[in-house]
Amino acid sequence: MKKKLLKRFLSVSAICLLGISAILPATTSPASAQTRLTQPQLAAVNEIARYFNSIRSMKGQFTQTGPRGRVSSGVFYIVKPGRMRFEYAPPNPLLVVSDGSWLYVKNRKRNRVDHYPLTTTPLRLILDQKVNLFKETKIQSVSETDELTTVMLKDTSAFASGSLVLVFDKINRVLQQWVVIDERGRRTTVSLSNIENDIRANPKLFVMKLPRSNLRDAEDDR
Repeated sequence: MKKKLLKRFLSVSAICLLGISAILPATTSPASAQTRLTQPQLAAVNEIARYFNSIRSMKGQFTQTGPRGRVSSGVFYIVKPGRMRFEYAPPNPLLVVSDGSWLYVKNRKRNRVDHYPLTTTPLRLILDQKVNLFKETKIQSVSETDELTTVMLKDTSAFASGSLVLVFDKINRVLQQWVVIDERGRRTTVSLSNIENDIRANPKLFVMKLPRSNLRDAEDDR
């Protein structure tokens, strides 16, 4: 039992690096009621939803800033529905892959892979074929400037906790950034750049093979 708890702790620590620590069931107070939005705010949220639903595939670069200020970078690929790959540049040893059903977090230095159902992470809102932000989330706030729309929302999934902030570039009509705020208030920011849409990605990019160490640990837990 202690070994399983230790693995769970390490798994959650690793997954926090991508800002998807809201995988854990909520243990705090229930989500607040849907914020009453003005007509311009409703239009702004609908614009972001249309953008998500227009995406078929993309690639680009990302820069991630963790809760303690640690900065990592790398390249990413997204092919909807459900497939994603985040390749962290050294010295960060992580590789994060979604095959449409499972989200895999690989520590390349230790040759370890942890995996979780994609539906238990807020990334499902970005990778779903069709997104209805009003149905699948609770909108907590909407703010706008001449160039940006910022929406804070809470995933209504039974497994989700914390909040997800989407920052949308109104001029270039692209998602510029997302921020995950966990139930302890820790923020992980992922900024996107040099985005290319409608790419052809090799399907092998979204396949993760489990190393033998994972299979041995699975046998030990029986």
